[in-house]
Amino acid sequence: MDETRKKKLFYRANYRGFKEVECLLGGFLKAHMDDLGEDELIQFEDLLRAKDHDIYAWITGIQDVPADYNTPVFGKIRAYRPTV
Repeated sequence: MDETRKKKLFYRANYRGFKEVECLLGGFLKAHMDDLGEDELIQFEDLLRAKDHDIYAWITGIQDVPADYNTPVFGKIRAYRPTV
């Protein structure tokens, strides 16, 4: 992956305005960036277009994950446990 794309993803994951989602998405990306394939990166980019409160509700199970976002990479994000 090129450095420009990597920097954009890190920025978009870490500066969202909802600290809990920033920790989850940014931490996940930092831990797994090099392990994600192209399809998973596209899925992650698509997820970044969703609203923070929706992402948080899906991750915590408060709301069902819409089919468009219920992807393999979202499953990995749900399984991710950040170290605090």
